[in-house]
Amino acid sequence: MTFWFEQTAALDSGGRAGVIHTPHGDIATPAFVAVGTQASVKGVLPETMAGCGVQAVLANAYHLYLQPGSALVDAAGGLGAFMNWPGPTFTDSGGFQVLSLGAGFKKVLAMDTTGLQSDDVIAEGKQRLAMVDDAGVTFTSHLDGSKHRFTPEVSMRIQHELGADIIFAFDECTTLMNTRGYQEASLERTYAWALRCLAAHRELTEARAGKPYQALFGVVQGAQYEDLRRKAARDLAAANVDGQCFDGFGIGGALEKRKLGEIVGWVCSELPGDKPRHLLGISEPDDLFAAIAYGADTFDCVKPSREARNARLYTRDGHFNVTNAANRSDFRPVDAECDCYTCAHYTRAYLHHLFRAKELLAYTLATIHNERFIIRLVDDIRAAISAGNFDDLRQSFLGRYYA
Repeated sequence: MTFWFEQTAALDSGGRAGVIHTPHGDIATPAFVAVGTQASVKGVLPETMAGCGVQAVLANAYHLYLQPGSALVDAAGGLGAFMNWPGPTFTDSGGFQVLSLGAGFKKVLAMDTTGLQSDDVIAEGKQRLAMVDDAGVTFTSHLDGSKHRFTPEVSMRIQHELGADIIFAFDECTTLMNTRGYQEASLERTYAWALRCLAAHRELTEARAGKPYQALFGVVQGAQYEDLRRKAARDLAAANVDGQCFDGFGIGGALEKRKLGEIVGWVCSELPGDKPRHLLGISEPDDLFAAIAYGADTFDCVKPSREARNARLYTRDGHFNVTNAANRSDFRPVDAECDCYTCAHYTRAYLHHLFRAKELLAYTLATIHNERFIIRLVDDIRAAISAGNFDDLRQSFLGRYYA
């Protein structure tokens, strides 16, 4: 086999440590997967990301389809070769763009739904660039206004051409504002698409027999309804099309921060223990601890790099904005306890200057620090699970970070 998961340690709650074996290397879990949306973590060399301890990188199938095109990436030898990244790679399916381009929401956790419930909801100041039907999704390109059609089969073809080690079934990502009735209909649609993805994945794998095997993950939706989440997990775990099953599972969709751990627990209790589970789109320390405690194995999120580009930096004592006046003459590192390249060589005062002067180096140094901070935290959590002191680490880290 070229892809499989093995568990190495476990918590009573269902959390675990393990190893995902892929054609391009192993991923020790729990693991944070850095997001390189367009085959690049913005402002940072892939070699530098490896130096930060990054084990795997996730790119966005929709964006790479638009530019430069999945066929070109295929001709280059696949995503890893194209971006000079030798390790494991992920691509998402384009399903999140159903939400972000359809309803206009970029933020899933802590979505404010007070007084709102509508199946036609759209974020303030946005226009709808994605229209969903039972067969697929019609997108209007945010680059040039051109129309594009995504179906499960198209998503699978694009992701096979991109060549990532782990790919995701095409799904509909709903908002918390959608009605219960819409969530039910959407869940059935996503399941039907999942079966079509399995069939297309099997055909493409056979047609591209000379390529390394790509693991296909089904995506569990269902918003915050326990019965829908559990049903989706059971259905995907049992799905089988001509012998092709899902190799792992993603947990997606809109959910409230306060219910994250509970929802992950519902889903993971229904999924097989010998396959990995990826939670899409989280990176806050309390969310990581909650998700890991209930059984999630890997995570991805743009937030560490996005926050870095906005001068918001992480420390063990919480985050701060380095452009604030107090940092103008502060010659300490960003975090004295951090082992990243930025903290070893540069000061808060220098980063303050770079951001104020609008120097591009600011983005690079800040991103290196934030990515390393989250990577190191998840590494520490993995070690704590193996050592049997997960609860102690959670209490001490979160107590200090959120003090």
